[in-house]
Amino acid sequence: MKRLAKILIILIIILLIYFVLFKIIKIDDIVMKKMYPLKYSEYVEKYSKEYKIDSYMVYAIIKAESNFNEKAKSASNAIGLMQIMENTAIETANKMGLYVTKEDLFSPELNIKVGLKYFCNLLEKYNNNYYLAIIAYNAGIGNVDKWIADGIIKEDASDIENVPFKETNNYVRKILRDYNIYVNLYK
Repeated sequence: MKRLAKILIILIIILLIYFVLFKIIKIDDIVMKKMYPLKYSEYVEKYSKEYKIDSYMVYAIIKAESNFNEKAKSASNAIGLMQIMENTAIETANKMGLYVTKEDLFSPELNIKVGLKYFCNLLEKYNNNYYLAIIAYNAGIGNVDKWIADGIIKEDASDIENVPFKETNNYVRKILRDYNIYVNLYK
């Protein structure tokens, strides 16, 4: 009888420990999902599928660019969720057969659609190299092309630590970190 009581007590303790650990993990997931949300998923999923871009990469870009603030405007006049420059956005939209104004670019759907089309164009330009596309999204095509031509970064971008702009260097690392967090949190 005492032996059965000891076994039951040990079993209860093991179950309590398991339950507590399970709850802590759940709380961590809840907190992380608040920090790394899937906001605007109807647009992100729709256009990432249309342009064949990993949706977790899109969430990572939006998180880094605007932290999901659709009204965001940078000091350099980048606009909306994906912080696309007005001229770049209008040029990209025109090529898509869309005629937009600066104010239109604050629309979450339009901003994501045009921003992803531009990112898709960067991927095409750089042979589906996500590293170079991310670098160009932040620093501009002209800078990336010059860095490649000057041998500062390789065409495969295996040396992202050589990106000369500190802001862009940090940006690439942040995107890659956030992408990995999204993958691990939601896959």
